[in-house]
Amino acid sequence: MYKTFQYILTPLIFLFSVTLMYSQEKDTIQTDVINVVKPYTPTISDAFKIKTTPDLDDNATTAKKDVDYNILSVPVASTFIPTKGKAAKVEREKPELFYENYFTLGYGSYGDLISELYVTKEFNRIGSFGARLTQEMSNGGIDDKILDNSFTNTNVELEYIKRQRDITWSIKGGLERQKYNWYGIEDRYENATNQNASDDNTSVSHNFYDLYAIGDVAFDYTYVKSGSVTLRRFYDEFESGETLLKFKGKVDLPIMDEEITTDVRLEYLSGHAGEAYVRTENPAEYGGLLFGVSPSYQLRRDDLTLNIGASAYYMIGKNDTESNLYVFPNITGSFRIVDDVVIAYGGLTGDVIQNTYRDFAQTNQFLSPTISVRPTDNSFNAYAGMLGKFTNDIGYNVKIGYSSEKDKALFRKNTFQASGTTMGTTDSFKYGNSFMVVYDNIKTIQALVEVNVDMNRNLKMGLRAEYMNYNTEFEEEAWNLPNIKASVFADYMSDDSWFAGAKIFYVGERKDLNVLTGDNVITPDAVISLDGYVDINFNAGYNFSNRFTVFLNLNNVAGDSYERWSNYNVQGFQILGGATYKFDF
Repeated sequence: MYKTFQYILTPLIFLFSVTLMYSQEKDTIQTDVINVVKPYTPTISDAFKIKTTPDLDDNATTAKKDVDYNILSVPVASTFIPTKGKAAKVEREKPELFYENYFTLGYGSYGDLISELYVTKEFNRIGSFGARLTQEMSNGGIDDKILDNSFTNTNVELEYIKRQRDITWSIKGGLERQKYNWYGIEDRYENATNQNASDDNTSVSHNFYDLYAIGDVAFDYTYVKSGSVTLRRFYDEFESGETLLKFKGKVDLPIMDEEITTDVRLEYLSGHAGEAYVRTENPAEYGGLLFGVSPSYQLRRDDLTLNIGASAYYMIGKNDTESNLYVFPNITGSFRIVDDVVIAYGGLTGDVIQNTYRDFAQTNQFLSPTISVRPTDNSFNAYAGMLGKFTNDIGYNVKIGYSSEKDKALFRKNTFQASGTTMGTTDSFKYGNSFMVVYDNIKTIQALVEVNVDMNRNLKMGLRAEYMNYNTEFEEEAWNLPNIKASVFADYMSDDSWFAGAKIFYVGERKDLNVLTGDNVITPDAVISLDGYVDINFNAGYNFSNRFTVFLNLNNVAGDSYERWSNYNVQGFQILGGATYKFDF
């Protein structure tokens, strides 16, 4: 048995020794120190997805049991009754009634009277007819004026308008009569005239008559946009008169997928003076045919707007008017520097102005009926400016410019006799009380500042100041043109139906010339100065209803009887009140 145990134990000891020796040879673990440079930070990419579904080894498996159930429908009584929804009711303001017809009547100091009646009636599929009648008059009453200084202005006008889907056209015509007096005689004539003032009052009056017809047409969805034709006959009681035929049109010409806006202009003028100021000369005759086109192209790029164009005109002169070709630039543009806060603009333009006797008479009613008329060549007008808003309520505009004009019209006193004699021995406009038109080449530097304030929808205010510096070529001064003009206005409309306003304007000093004629005249021509003046005006009113309004005007509140023209003073402080009534047929 011992041997048997020995035989068994000996192999076991040998096997254990071999195993132990093999284990010691494969052991590579060292006793060195391991330095961890960076701690291990696991990321999502280190994870792996289990691609097999593990098997469940649940011994307990619960089987689903079938459930049998029945629904017993039993009606349930309910007392709830839903109401129908209603749209929210929006309260709308009652629209104000608009009356197209009105009558205005006002009366004030100096016998001032204003009246205006306008009526219109629209007929379906025919158009609308309108008529206007205005009357303005004053008894005069200017201090220290011995001659009649009243005036009257009457105008009657008829109008027809037709509106269709693609075209709107209208035609109107009327007759206007203006009556004025040459009451501004020189002081040297007053003493002699005062002795026979009753007769002289009738001799200084003169009348202007204006007979006209105007047609306008506007097109939609066509290249021809609009057109206008004016036929006018203007004359006075001294046989001076003129006829004007004027056409203006606008056409959009398509060229290479672009539209070129073109203004077409055609004017025919023929006129003559009733007599010459100097008897030995022939009365002036003037006129001509002016034709021209003004194409322009508008370029828009973000904040830049640029209009590029030119104007070309040709004048076929008649009598005292010379034939001439006119070519002008027509370039304007604007750039938004800061939205609506700062906008820069500028331009270089030119034009030819067809002057007329009527235009002169509307500016200065005391012209003699002996004037000659020429066109004015506005060779160029260069300007640059900036406009925008200081705040949402305050806007501004600043501009400087330089212009050159050839044959610019200036009003200057006519010559008069050095020795004062009784009026009536010659024409009633030869006593230093009438004006002539002289022409000069003038270069002008201009600066303009405007500020407008919209405090709210009820109150608006504004200021405008303008400075001009004239450089004449032939005349000693730019006669009767002020260097400074300024105005301030304010308008207020309350929510309680009343309104008020104010306007103050200032005109600076002007120059005129006294030219004496006659035998043994030793007094040289004298330049005279007309003082600048301030005119303050207020107005107020109340709307009793949409139909009835009353108003009150206070004019020339300072009461300064300043000279608008040499020897022509204006009325002092004036009050005029009246009412306006609106109605429909």
